[in-house]
Amino acid sequence: MRAEELIQARRSLSPEEAALLERIENQEWRESLEYVLKTAGPERVEALLNHLDEYLYLQGFVLRNRLSTPYLNTIPKEKEPPYPGDLELEERIANILRWNVAAMVTRANKKVDGIGGHVSTYASIAEVYEVALNHFLRGEGAGLDRDLAFFQGHSSPGIYARAFLEGRLSEADLENFRREVRPVRPEGRGLSSYPHPWLMPDFWEFPTVSMGLGPIQAIYQARFMRYLEDRGLKPKSSAKVWAFLGDGEHDEPETVGALHLAARENLDNLIFVVNCNLQRLDGPVRGNSKIIQELERLYRGAGWNVIKVVWGSAWDRLIAKDKEGHLLRRFEALVDGESQRYAAFGGKELKERFFNTPELKALIRDLTDEELDELTRSRGGHDPLKLFAAFKAAVEHTGSPTVILARTIKGYGMGPTAMSKNVAHQVKKLSLEDLREVRDFLKIPIPDERLPEIPYYHPGPDSEEVRYLLKRREALGGPIPKRTVRFKGGLNVPKEEFFQEFYEGSGGREISTTMAFVRILTKLLRHKEIGKLLVPIVPDEARTFGMEALIAQVGIYSPQGQLYIPVDEGTLTAYKESKQGQILEEGITEAGAMADFIAVGTAYAHWGVPTIPFFILYSMFGLQRVGDLVWAAADQRTRGFILGATAGRTTLMGEGLQHQDGQSHVYALAVPNLLAYDPAYAYELAVILEDGLRRMYEVGEDVFYYITVANENYLHPPMPDPRAEVKEGILRGLYLFQKAEEKGPKVQLLGSGPLLNEAVKAAELLKEFQVAADVWSVTSYKALYLDALEAEREKRLLGRDRLPFVVEKLSSTEGPIVAVSDYLKALPNLIRGYLDRPFASLGTDGFGRSDTREALRGFFEVDARHIALAALGLLVEEGKLKGEVLDRAKAAWGLDLSEVPPWKR
Repeated sequence: MRAEELIQARRSLSPEEAALLERIENQEWRESLEYVLKTAGPERVEALLNHLDEYLYLQGFVLRNRLSTPYLNTIPKEKEPPYPGDLELEERIANILRWNVAAMVTRANKKVDGIGGHVSTYASIAEVYEVALNHFLRGEGAGLDRDLAFFQGHSSPGIYARAFLEGRLSEADLENFRREVRPVRPEGRGLSSYPHPWLMPDFWEFPTVSMGLGPIQAIYQARFMRYLEDRGLKPKSSAKVWAFLGDGEHDEPETVGALHLAARENLDNLIFVVNCNLQRLDGPVRGNSKIIQELERLYRGAGWNVIKVVWGSAWDRLIAKDKEGHLLRRFEALVDGESQRYAAFGGKELKERFFNTPELKALIRDLTDEELDELTRSRGGHDPLKLFAAFKAAVEHTGSPTVILARTIKGYGMGPTAMSKNVAHQVKKLSLEDLREVRDFLKIPIPDERLPEIPYYHPGPDSEEVRYLLKRREALGGPIPKRTVRFKGGLNVPKEEFFQEFYEGSGGREISTTMAFVRILTKLLRHKEIGKLLVPIVPDEARTFGMEALIAQVGIYSPQGQLYIPVDEGTLTAYKESKQGQILEEGITEAGAMADFIAVGTAYAHWGVPTIPFFILYSMFGLQRVGDLVWAAADQRTRGFILGATAGRTTLMGEGLQHQDGQSHVYALAVPNLLAYDPAYAYELAVILEDGLRRMYEVGEDVFYYITVANENYLHPPMPDPRAEVKEGILRGLYLFQKAEEKGPKVQLLGSGPLLNEAVKAAELLKEFQVAADVWSVTSYKALYLDALEAEREKRLLGRDRLPFVVEKLSSTEGPIVAVSDYLKALPNLIRGYLDRPFASLGTDGFGRSDTREALRGFFEVDARHIALAALGLLVEEGKLKGEVLDRAKAAWGLDLSEVPPWKR
């Protein structure tokens, strides 16, 4: 009976007959397995099941619960769609790009040995990019359907080479590769080493080096795209987020750490394309196994749709001939270190080592040496037919994110020095012999006599290649990458009157700066102009920060809504999840929340939606844990506020060494466009937030903020007068909080954050010794330091004699200076060299401890007693007090000092 007749016969069965047939089939299969199990054991059963898996895979079926499938292309030859492009022309374009990449990097390193660059990564991914850019990636002309693309960082020369053919970059620009400060060709622009939006703000959109930053950012960009659509801030569209990354990049925790989020939230607007060239910087990624199979298990286990593109078209005939599975089993036995040898040493090696059984030898009996060589290079990631089928399937897939695992050769076509060799990643220059071989392999029409020049090759603006390239990009909405800022400022942000209530203090109630922030945020969320644009982000600490009421008020974003009744239903702080929820609650992942912050804080550019991120995190787990992502945020001109809550080394009681932050403000010094503040009172915080909203969203400045807030409760006074002068001081870093009225020797006490109160108490203690202490609030040592650096530079280089702001404010005062903060002594010491008087820096150097605030401040020598004692000591050094006062003070204040400093205990 023919197959069609069998199918028809089965379909004609009644429901009862079909059920009976299924029971009979189940029984027969069970009896067969039972026989094998009893006579041959479980190993044979497993082998049979694997054999059935292989058979199903060859028929185009993959069981859903399988984490690993045979080492074959996911899409078989017979299911490949027709290719819509000109294969010959696209091959010529890819080869021209490979040549120009080799020329660009080699020329740069011949001019300055060691300037760097990479030829091998792009050589491996060229076809992947070309298929994507010619047929899938949509540019800004597609409007809201445009795609966001994260390009593999080390392949950036290839993107420049393509922009050169498109006419977006000139030959002079290529000559300035990695020469941004002193361009070789002044008429051209400098080209960044890697994708850097800060340095090329009209070109790159996303920084993807350091490795691992691209994948995690791509996931949260795709998620935030959905957030914008679900909240009605952006119309729904078919836009995709594409991330091109390397197989070795998966060793980075950031690459794999958020895969579950993408699957859990069904982000079918996300496509990863992994360039599996099987090599990292030093050698094979997984020499003794197969990285593609490992990654398949990883992604399938996380809930992703996986498409493998392993073998090129040259293998199709052999795979079709392999009726008994000999080739398939040899594929399974293959390891990546072995695979690398075949690409490096060619068909002879393949014939001797791979086709190593009589059955395998029979498969290649009629193949020529040239055809065997072609097999060594025929990998799915270099085959446009295979890639197009994979990309098309990925774009059409719904319900989950997709990853394409494309097997390639590192240094493909780059000659015997680079191609598939362990040194491939480090090759910066090609020898004349290599260049000749590369030219011949890529069929570039450059004569031998010109090879020593290593010339670029451009077929001409009217050539068939360039016209094809431009036509394809025009059809897809224009060039990629291209960065366009769609919102340039002008948002109607709240003005001073909105914040006025916070200028008046806490009204006799003790509150923390964290509580003050939550009050301000709550009011901002109700603001008719910007309230809907605010995006609070928390990594599972909202209740710690006193934000539980906000959860009930605006809800936590969930694409599924809330599928259950919360246990606290009916209370004022009920846990609320909603498709329109405003808060992004990320669970225990500062890295994920920081990627959120970047997505929210760059939407002004990508979508023209000026969403305003407020990322509230445990300060100890902030800048030091996500420092690389903070740099990425700075690079791509992210705007928004990072709030380091429960900040300081002595303000958080009981938590101990790992939870007390005494260094985040020191870390913040490193990031040029990150403004850092440590406010003590609600009015300081209000002024900073007001000015930040103005600068970032009304004026459109590319800055972002790090603001520390603490959990210590105390009275918050009203803003002192004159308020205009105080507001200026808050923003510039320093203002006079309390002026001494007493007579006697003078000192200046500088306090920050909660320790400003300790400085105020110290001023009271000093009255016992007839010392008059002015108290200053330092809101930003970074602002004071950078201003002083700038003044110093202006004097040295430009001949301008301007006083630094900190010097200007303190120049009319008398007496030595004692500066105290809840951070490292290095922070106050930033301004020490600009002040011409005795200076003592008090801070919290050392490991944290579990204890009360009072005990901790005594231990770190930053409480009021130590501040006052430091002031007395400086006055003694100046000869304004007698040395005996120090012994009197120690006795009066109960100070028992240790010879061992806190940072050595």
